Amino acid sequence: MKYADIIVDISHEDLDRTYQYLIPDDLKAKALIGIQVLIPFGKGNRQIKGYIIGLSDIPKWREEAIKPITSILEDTLMIEGQLITLAGWIKDTFGSTMNEALKTVLPVKRAVRQKENKVIRAALSKEELSAVLEREKKKNNKGRVRLLQELLIHPSLQFEQVKNDLNISAATVKDLEKMGIIQSEASVLYRNPVKQQPAALKAVTLSPSQQEIAEDFLKDYKEGIRKTYLLYGVTGSGKTEVYINIIEEIIKTGKQVIVLIPEISLTYQTVMRFYQKFGERVSIMNSRLSQGERYDQYIRAKNGDIDIMIGPRSALFTPFKDLGLIIMDEEHEGSYKSESPPKYHARETAIERARLCGASVVLGSATPSLESYKKALEGEYTLYRLSEREGIRQMPTIWTVDLREELKARNKSIFSRKLKSMIEERLQKKEQVMLFLNRRGYAGFVSCRSCGLVLKCPHCDISLTSHNNGKLVCHYCGYEESFPDKCPSCGSKYIASFGTGTQKVEEMAKKEFPGTRILRMDMDTTKKKGGHEEILSAFAKGQADILVGTQMIVKGHDFPRVTLVGVLAADLSLYAADFRASEKTFQLLTQAAGRAGRAELPGEVVIQTYQTDHHSIVYAGKGDYEGFYKQEMLYRKLMSYPPASHILAVLAASKEEEKALKASELLTEALKQWVDKEELIKYHVIGPAPARLSKANDIFRFCFYIKEDDYQRLVAAKDFLDGFYRFSEEFQGIVVQFDFDPMNSY
Repeated sequence: MKYADIIVDISHEDLDRTYQYLIPDDLKAKALIGIQVLIPFGKGNRQIKGYIIGLSDIPKWREEAIKPITSILEDTLMIEGQLITLAGWIKDTFGSTMNEALKTVLPVKRAVRQKENKVIRAALSKEELSAVLEREKKKNNKGRVRLLQELLIHPSLQFEQVKNDLNISAATVKDLEKMGIIQSEASVLYRNPVKQQPAALKAVTLSPSQQEIAEDFLKDYKEGIRKTYLLYGVTGSGKTEVYINIIEEIIKTGKQVIVLIPEISLTYQTVMRFYQKFGERVSIMNSRLSQGERYDQYIRAKNGDIDIMIGPRSALFTPFKDLGLIIMDEEHEGSYKSESPPKYHARETAIERARLCGASVVLGSATPSLESYKKALEGEYTLYRLSEREGIRQMPTIWTVDLREELKARNKSIFSRKLKSMIEERLQKKEQVMLFLNRRGYAGFVSCRSCGLVLKCPHCDISLTSHNNGKLVCHYCGYEESFPDKCPSCGSKYIASFGTGTQKVEEMAKKEFPGTRILRMDMDTTKKKGGHEEILSAFAKGQADILVGTQMIVKGHDFPRVTLVGVLAADLSLYAADFRASEKTFQLLTQAAGRAGRAELPGEVVIQTYQTDHHSIVYAGKGDYEGFYKQEMLYRKLMSYPPASHILAVLAASKEEEKALKASELLTEALKQWVDKEELIKYHVIGPAPARLSKANDIFRFCFYIKEDDYQRLVAAKDFLDGFYRFSEEFQGIVVQFDFDPMNSY
């Protein structure tokens, strides 16, 4: 490579502004993406620092006008350089532009107003201040008098206190400052998103199996061995205790730790366990933080003010200078895969980041992803097992109820006879119940019983969802319309919504169990900041008997008085058009079952289903992960689905349907010609066809899939298609996206 694209300021506004420099021959071997360099800049050729973000053989303007790089700064491996290297890896591995990858890994350096801690002090002696006070009294300057009187009592005052409590304007403060009577000092106040001061964590003694795992990991770490470990532990087996133990040892060595938790599980309860142990040295990232709060956490991490960052996949890019460990809890969760370009998976990206900075990775789950478990069985990851719950706690007893039999017995309620009698029993004993509605991949739609019309969004090829406020809403673009009185097609009055929502379950539970205190947790009840914590905290304090909710209630919560979990529609997620539907169903059911009996009281689980013989429901009922893994892998091998093989989804989108279709046809044809020309073994290409969501926000979407056993060969196919569409005029006005081993179907 002869030329390097260099950025000189790392902010989102300047990422597009790169400058091209010539790489001198003696620096070519060291000029890599992410490396910091010294370059001559501007007319005066002043020497400034920059980062290489791209390499090329093609000059962007006259070759004689391109200046050479002065030198490579090898001894300053800045954290930004490491993150830029990671962005380059994400671009190559998952398919995106370098700009998209950089915007993912670098902190959002926007003009966020910094919070300041401003302190006002007297600049004069007490005698001099008293004299000034007398003078201002005569002039009847009431604001100045109030401030000077307060300064005679308190030598320093917070600016916020002066402004709010003493009701003194900023102009008054400025005037006294100009006169040399007072002086102010300002320091940047970085926001800490963890508001409450927790009680200290009780000392935890690890069980022999937990201790063995912690010791084995730390032995490797002390010997300089950096690997990826999979901690497969049943629900309630104490994975968090193991994490806390190894984190404590790692931060003693001066290293920092990132703890990844899916957004849905990032609850007050989880964060507090770490905060109780490590106090102010812990911070969090999540989508509910303001832009200012988020940026402050990056700065605190970069300045070394914190040792542990907890958050969803974006926390992976925390700019720690001495990262020693990345923990990825609930590693099976689909939210670890980005749904917008670059469509990276946090698991592989965490492993690459750890490789770049010499850190270890621990993946944890009660229901590991098939991808991770396969790698652990093959020895690519080190496998640790925790097969029993902590202490005297037993795994719950699981009952499977066939809803077809309930219908035969004329029970049309959403509660089976078994579940109803068990709820009544719990209510009498003053124990708590969780009712989980499995709505993954399923939504309440509105249709006409006379002509069969399903009401759809005019902008997206998706059915509208009925809401309690009388509105029909599209969950893709946000379009709204009122619920019709009659069918717009045939005029029939028999138009109604189908599908049971959490609100309906709550209403039915109130009718079935009158006088019972019920809390509901779903997207509507948790919209406001702190909504999750409010509901979970009320339930934990025993302010409700029953908690009704979707998947957000089954993630990692620990309620000692919950002795019964009812899964109302176990098989709904099996109807999603997704090859991972069985795996997601098994994981959800196992997680839901894991909420019961987490203290001394024994737990029971009732799984209600129409498909009692489906393998995901059978094995979830037995709590048998290994059995499920073997059966599911047979299906994946048969169909060449991940992790037995790999898939690349290619999406072509345009405002014009014809253009989108033509683009996807051109790409598949070009791929076939390239394969023939290169005499490669044929890739298995499926499609093109309209995407499942064929129109979204007035944009038409077509996709095709490429199946291939070797991931690197899929990357080569992506590189070819990327080059083909970027350098062809046929693709103007077309957006092409790549997604490796997609988590959701298109």
